[in-house]
Amino acid sequence: MALSPAVHARLVATVTLNPAIDRTIVVEDLIPGSVNRARWSGERAGGKGVNVAAALAERGQRCLALGFLGADNAEVFERFFSGLGIEDRCVRLPGATRTGLKIVDPVRGVTTDLNFPGLTPTADNLADLGRSIDAVTMDWCVLAGSLPPGVPADFYAETIRRLRVRGVHVGIDTSGEALRRAGAARPDFIKPNVHELAELVGRTVPDSAAVEAAASELCALGVGLVVVSCGADGAVFTTATQRVWVKPPMIAVRSTVGAGDAMVAGVVAAQLAGLSLEETGRLATEYALRVLLRGETPEKIAEAISGVHVA
Repeated sequence: MALSPAVHARLVATVTLNPAIDRTIVVEDLIPGSVNRARWSGERAGGKGVNVAAALAERGQRCLALGFLGADNAEVFERFFSGLGIEDRCVRLPGATRTGLKIVDPVRGVTTDLNFPGLTPTADNLADLGRSIDAVTMDWCVLAGSLPPGVPADFYAETIRRLRVRGVHVGIDTSGEALRRAGAARPDFIKPNVHELAELVGRTVPDSAAVEAAASELCALGVGLVVVSCGADGAVFTTATQRVWVKPPMIAVRSTVGAGDAMVAGVVAAQLAGLSLEETGRLATEYALRVLLRGETPEKIAEAISGVHVA
């Protein structure tokens, strides 16, 4: 689906408190504890909110990036934002933004992540970021990623409350206590995986019926849309009145890096365009598939998108 000019003109801001320079190494048939040969490596600016902004900007959506960057290597992000036309309003901290290692094994279809702790913002840094967020006139704000050391667990929740008072729509993609508190602040949508969903409701969700019940429970508490990613089973999109399951076709996945963030971007794009829940599920899954199949031919990507099943 092509976004309309009216959608392009509206502003989406993303907040990334714990960004990373993602260094990806491709190793075919990785054998732990032995000598392995890397087939390819590369790096790019990353972090969940950064990835969401990139996925939207690549489709022509107007985006602005907020959060923290280490001053010592901020140029990596500055070049990335400039290349995609993303406005940069990130607060600079002393030091360097962390690097995250992603080891991709295309033979097994798995990715191993090695994540390092981020920089520790001070109370003044958090206040600066809060003022930056308050100064932006936006339609949507996506708060995404882990909290760096020293940031209170209720930071996202308090930010959601401030944004909602201003009439800003808010999406959240995080985990643990930060997600639990953010969910209680009634964001417009959340995107937990099955494990994170279980943490939110305080019980196991062993099958699809349990996932559906837990998602409905969160909607009843005030979350507008709950999108639960269920791996190979696809994702379930739930509101207070509707539910759809969206399952992509079986594909040879090159890398899962950024696919979940692209799905968040697709949800925002669908909400901006006023799409139905079924259409939202399809568009969000399309965004994810384009990342999962990055490097494939347009024909193969189109074939995969046409094979998405909605029930």
